[in-house]
Amino acid sequence: MNIYLRELKANGKSLFIWCIIMIAFVAASMGKYAASSHISGQSLNDIISKMPDAVKSMFGAGTFDLSKAIGFYGAMFIYVVLMAAIHASMIGANIISKEEDDKTAEFLMSKPVSRIKVITSKLFAAFTNIIVFNIITLISSIYFVGYYSKGENVSKDILKLMIGVFLLQLIFVSLGLCLSAFLKNSRLASPCTVGIMLVTYILSLAIDIDSHLSGLKYFTPFKYYDAKNLIYGKGFEIIYIVISVLIILLFISMTYVFYHKRDLKI
Repeated sequence: MNIYLRELKANGKSLFIWCIIMIAFVAASMGKYAASSHISGQSLNDIISKMPDAVKSMFGAGTFDLSKAIGFYGAMFIYVVLMAAIHASMIGANIISKEEDDKTAEFLMSKPVSRIKVITSKLFAAFTNIIVFNIITLISSIYFVGYYSKGENVSKDILKLMIGVFLLQLIFVSLGLCLSAFLKNSRLASPCTVGIMLVTYILSLAIDIDSHLSGLKYFTPFKYYDAKNLIYGKGFEIIYIVISVLIILLFISMTYVFYHKRDLKI
């Protein structure tokens, strides 16, 4: 419990800043929606439809009805997903590796606790961070989108989107934990995790641009919980949930194995 509370305290400031950034982003995004309200919804959709596919994919547009608040939010949601994935990647990669970077590994290992307990405490602390991040983003999204939705019930759609984001966060936080426990140079964990995350993000954009690449969708978690599919399509697909759970369990299991065998640099 002491390790868990210590990690929460150590990451509290960073978590607070991330939450403020997300609130500000959602507020600014919906502010843009209000500012564009003088343009008719159909005209705005027509403008977007004439953009090249690469531009539409990059800006998350082309499918959503931008005349509605939830449609505009859906178009901007890719950036919410991207920031959430970056946050989860960094939390997962740093929560273990920082012990060696800060030269506190010797002190930690001198305590009467097993490595399994250390990893478990850090794991729960990382999950707590992303849960708080997700809840704050959910509440701010429901508030700001609901404010501009003109009475339309948007809570259900936003909740589905944030559940998808949470599963995506779990994938990248577990990846960060795994790499942090595996890599001999702990300082490489964060850039490697974020790098892998960005590669999968770019792959998701490429799939949107070129339909011939659709077979690669299983290799990028960003396609598992695509906003347009959650709002307008089939919703959650069992195959992607199963793949996500298997990936998360695999990375977490490997974290325990690698950290148990790890020669700590002290």
